[in-house]
Amino acid sequence: MRIGELAARAGVSVRALRYYEEQNLLVSVRSPSGQRHYPDSAVDRVEVIQQLYAAGLPSRVIVELLPSVETGEVTPELLVLLAAERNRIDAQVGTLVRTRDRLDTIITTADTARRAGLPCPR
Repeated sequence: MRIGELAARAGVSVRALRYYEEQNLLVSVRSPSGQRHYPDSAVDRVEVIQQLYAAGLPSRVIVELLPSVETGEVTPELLVLLAAERNRIDAQVGTLVRTRDRLDTIITTADTARRAGLPCPR
């Protein structure tokens, strides 16, 4: 299938598919006229790539992870890599929770002042 069809079937942009190729996440075969052609299995691969990006994994990690996703084989090195990514995501979650808590404090303080008819504290 050509790039436009893959984009439509996978629900991504053509630009995203080109980016995936640049990052070595996806491979196409070029026709004599230079058009990209993909196997039907590319739809599933793009969906996996999308899920891994949505989970916060960078392309360099996804490149290392995709062979295991396809074969089901997991190496000790891959487990170390995945644990490191999980720790990185946990740190991001902690930062987001602290930021949310600060915003909640600001909202509560401002709302209390507003209800009391006082100016919003700075």
